[in-house]
Amino acid sequence: MEIIDSDSTAAGEEEGEIRPGPWWRHTLWVLGVTACAIGFGWVSSAFRVGPEDFGIPSAPPGPLWPLLGICAATGLAAAGLLRATSARIVVYGPGRVGFFLVMLGTRLALGFRPEPPVLAAGAAAVVLAAAVWCGYAAWTHRAALPAAAR
Repeated sequence: MEIIDSDSTAAGEEEGEIRPGPWWRHTLWVLGVTACAIGFGWVSSAFRVGPEDFGIPSAPPGPLWPLLGICAATGLAAAGLLRATSARIVVYGPGRVGFFLVMLGTRLALGFRPEPPVLAAGAAAVVLAAAVWCGYAAWTHRAALPAAAR
């Protein structure tokens, strides 16, 4: 007897399905994933390991709102890419992947307040990771098609 059935998912939450729908639903999904990930990354960036007695400040100095704007733009690009791909082919966990990438990028950007070149490299890494995830989904989707359908 299996305790956790790998094929069981909640109703309407299938991982192995294409997510077609109207444009506004895709837009709301992208905005929701990005907003939740940025909020969670913002909250998690407020915590530090160790007390201030050891020289670890609670938050580094620097502007907050420009970083949040850059994280939002990056998150919208990454989540939009994941959602657009999942509307056409099967992508495993686009919401979880998008949330994790944006949350981690926000956490690192707000936690360390990097200089613009490092921030741009981090933003490019988030979008590149989303593109690689979508490319892998497209590659496995193409490999699953019969030879006559290619």
